[in-house]
Amino acid sequence: MLSELQTSLLPYIGIVGENPWLQALLVIAISQLLAWIFDHFICAALRNMTRRTHFSFGDELIGHFHKPIYASVMLLGLALAANLLEIGEPYDFFVFSGLKTVAFIVWSIFLLRVVRSVLRGLAAHEDRIQIAMIIIVVLSIYVIFSAWNVDMTAWLASAGIVGIAVGFAAKDTLANLFSGVFIMADAPYKIGDYVVLDTGERGEITHIGIRSTRMRTRDDVEVTVPNSIMGNTKIINESGGPYEKYRIRVKVGVAYGSDIDQVEQLLMEIAAANENVCEEPAHRVRFRAFGGSSLDFELLCWVNQPAARGLVTHELLSQIYRRLNAEGIEIPYSKHDLYIKQLPDRSQAD
Repeated sequence: MLSELQTSLLPYIGIVGENPWLQALLVIAISQLLAWIFDHFICAALRNMTRRTHFSFGDELIGHFHKPIYASVMLLGLALAANLLEIGEPYDFFVFSGLKTVAFIVWSIFLLRVVRSVLRGLAAHEDRIQIAMIIIVVLSIYVIFSAWNVDMTAWLASAGIVGIAVGFAAKDTLANLFSGVFIMADAPYKIGDYVVLDTGERGEITHIGIRSTRMRTRDDVEVTVPNSIMGNTKIINESGGPYEKYRIRVKVGVAYGSDIDQVEQLLMEIAAANENVCEEPAHRVRFRAFGGSSLDFELLCWVNQPAARGLVTHELLSQIYRRLNAEGIEIPYSKHDLYIKQLPDRSQAD
């Protein structure tokens, strides 16, 4: 590629004569001029174009982009100059490998900045950003070693043997790490969600790490769960779904003989009067069953967040009890009646 580019430039750089040093200096000067033009004119034009759009990331992307382009043009000029000088081996190898290394480092830094900006713009978790950074750094190191003709096969084989030994020694830790990566990629829950574990704990997710997940229960107790468990257990995410709203069910029993239409209307009025109950989706009342000693109703309504479930249930139950008492509707309770068919004969008892 350099030879073809050099051949196409010979008619222009030949104006300084056949001296390779003068030609090399001219190539470096031209590359410096082209880099300056790109930096001051082309990048400025691109910034003006992005300001007219709704793409807010455009200015930041160009700010990251112009530095590696400027450096690449300069490095290309230096590579052409070195090719014109024909300094021979082993100096050619060190010069060109060094220029490739600088180019890889510059573009790796560019890639790191762009990926970090994009992930932060998407509100990605900091641990995901760190994982992406590690992947880019590892790939960059591999490419840099390849530029110096370093065979990575032996290194990778050694790393594989060491990895097997470490895997047996720290399998639980590695299981947590891999589960943490899968949790971050799959995102079954996020920070702020209310979840219920198989063991019955219910609380708010406060931290999602590589090794473990932390949640704060309603008793303000922090529970730390290894990611290997979180990744292999059934988790109910009460904040998941199309919105964060949560439906609560309030069961109410009234005595047989009560006016069921009146009971339904009272329950609807109580739900509508509570400011913590959502208007949408609409609340509703269902007549569920003929119980052993009561007519069983259920009030179904929605609250804005799962955390409000306990408070709103308390408010509704209190209001239901007061209204039913005020309306004279009996709330049955478990009781037993004892019937004596015949009293004992006292004469026989004496």
